[in-house]
Amino acid sequence: MVTQLTIYNDLRKKVVFFVKKLKLNNYVNNIGRKLALSIADILSLALFQHTGQIETKKKLWEHMRPECSYKTMVVNINRFFWLALYILTLIFNYNKQNAHLIKFIDSTDIPVCSNRKAKFHKVMSQFAKWGKTGKGWFYGLKMHLITDLGGKVLAVKFTAGNIDDRAVVIDLARGIDGIFVADAGYIKQTLSEEFHEEGKRVLLVKPKANMKKLATLAEIYLYSQRMRIELNFRTLKMFYGLVTSLPRSVFGYLANYAYSLLAYCLA
Repeated sequence: MVTQLTIYNDLRKKVVFFVKKLKLNNYVNNIGRKLALSIADILSLALFQHTGQIETKKKLWEHMRPECSYKTMVVNINRFFWLALYILTLIFNYNKQNAHLIKFIDSTDIPVCSNRKAKFHKVMSQFAKWGKTGKGWFYGLKMHLITDLGGKVLAVKFTAGNIDDRAVVIDLARGIDGIFVADAGYIKQTLSEEFHEEGKRVLLVKPKANMKKLATLAEIYLYSQRMRIELNFRTLKMFYGLVTSLPRSVFGYLANYAYSLLAYCLA
């Protein structure tokens, strides 16, 4: 039987590997007061919260009882989230080099609070905007994602909730080749032309139901596989705590997104 302690220990082994390999301890200021927790402990605790589906940092602290106060733990988790981003960048680069030819591109809503509280929300007001998806309106951000046929995450970009999905495609897919499959929200003739690189990459956008366009059997198959990227979104939201309204600072929100993605990639 897999216990939470087993999950934490396995996760910590992976964290220690990256800490040693990337010499992350060198990024700690050795002058002045020593950190209450090591870099390995900080990253492990943060990732365990998302992997173990622990709702709040308060419950994480009560469950793990690290050798520091609750406030110190939270401050350090938020302070060193950029190290999680550093590791994520390396993982994305590795995934790009070993990616399947077929890629999927899509976006999902990342609310920062409920709609009824949006008027009073202050923490992320500088970045969050009203956006609309097939599910309705939301107040927050969008996460734009590229994955391959095997589900590996290749690139991520966060924008305000009102940003057109098509506006980030070129930048998001920079340095990635292959056959990119997208839904009808990415239909734009100039985008397909600008994106296309002969012999390197092409953008296949699923036509709308009212569009008269013939598709090959291969295209029909690829369109049918596009929902695979939805599994990434679903898993991140349901099992890795990607969406939250609990942080009380911008760094808290950014840390939550970074640790959620890293926990998912290390699973």
